[in-house]
Amino acid sequence: MSVSIGYFPGCSGLGTSMEYERSTRAVCTSLGLSLREIPDWNCCGSTPAHTVDHVLSAALSSRIFAQAESAGITDVITPCPSCLKNLRNCLDGMEDPLFAARVEALTERPLHMRHSVRSVLQVLVEDIGPEAIAARVRRPLAGLKAVPYYGCLMTRPGEVMRFDNPENPMGLDRLLEALGVEVLPFPLKTDCCGASFAVPAREAAPRLGGRILDLAASLGADLVVVACPLCQMNLDLRQSQIKAKSGGSYRLAVPYYTQLMAYAFGLPDADAGFHKLAVGMQPALERMRDRAVQKAAQEREEAAKRAVRNKAAAQKMASPAPLPEAEAAEKDAGPAGGEA
Repeated sequence: MSVSIGYFPGCSGLGTSMEYERSTRAVCTSLGLSLREIPDWNCCGSTPAHTVDHVLSAALSSRIFAQAESAGITDVITPCPSCLKNLRNCLDGMEDPLFAARVEALTERPLHMRHSVRSVLQVLVEDIGPEAIAARVRRPLAGLKAVPYYGCLMTRPGEVMRFDNPENPMGLDRLLEALGVEVLPFPLKTDCCGASFAVPAREAAPRLGGRILDLAASLGADLVVVACPLCQMNLDLRQSQIKAKSGGSYRLAVPYYTQLMAYAFGLPDADAGFHKLAVGMQPALERMRDRAVQKAAQEREEAAKRAVRNKAAAQKMASPAPLPEAEAAEKDAGPAGGEA
C-alpha cells in the first residue's frame, strides 16, 4: 500500500547533493512512500538567511507552506536537516500572531492549514521502522563497518527538531543495522563538521572534520554515513585538505544513508549514485565482500568441526557400554554347576 506525503527536496538536491535526492526518491518509492513534490517551491533560506533577517527568513519558508496548501498538502518531509530547521522555525514562529502578521505582510499569503514537517530519516525510522527496512534488503551489507554521523542539526536543538535523543541519537544506527552494517560506537556522531563556516573561516572545516575522520579511521570504519548535504561535502570533498594524524591522507567514503539503502535494496546503480562521491565506495565494498568470504569460510570450518564432534558423540552412544569387571568374569565362567 502506497502512502502519499508532501516533499520538499531543497536546493542542494538539484545540485551538490543530487545523489541524496535520487536515492531518497528511489528508496521511498521502494518502501511505499509516494512523494508529492510541493509545486513551484523556493529556497527555504538555507543557513545564512536567519542571520540577516528572521522575518524574511520565515517568509521564505512560509511561502513554501503556502504553495503546499495550494496543492492540498499539509504534511511535508525533507531530506536536509538545514531545510528542516528553517521550516520548523517558521512554523514555531508563526504561532506568535505579531510575528505571523509581519511574515504575511511580506508573502501576502496567510496560512490557513495546520502544517507539519519532518525529516525523511525520522519518517523512515518512526513510521516505516527497521524491521520493514530489513525485510526489503536484497543485498545485505554484512561485513561493512561504518560510523553513523548525524551532524549537529538533525536532532538539535531538541525542542525544535523533536527527533531522537539530541545528544546520543540511535535512529540512524538502527537503520544501518537493518541493512546488515556493523555499526561502530561513535561518540562524535553529533559534533559539528564545520558546516558553512568553511566559507568565512576556511580552517574550521578541515580542523573539525579532521577530528571526525581521525576517530572514524582509528575505529576501523570503512565509511562515515551521513544525512546532511553540507556534512557530506565537508567530509567527502575536503579530505584532500585534511591531513591524517599519521601524516597521510584519508580515503574514507562518505555516502548518504539512502545510498546504502538503495544499494542494499538491489535498486539500479544509478539510484544509489555511488559514482557521485569524491571518495569512491569500491574499496569499502571489496573489504565487505572479503570479510563476508572469510566469515563464510570460518562458519564452514566450524560446522565441519561440529559435525565431527556430533558423529563421535553419536558413535559413542551407539556402542555397548563395557560390563563391570565382576559381571564380565561371571559371564565368562558360564552358569553355576555347568562343568562336569
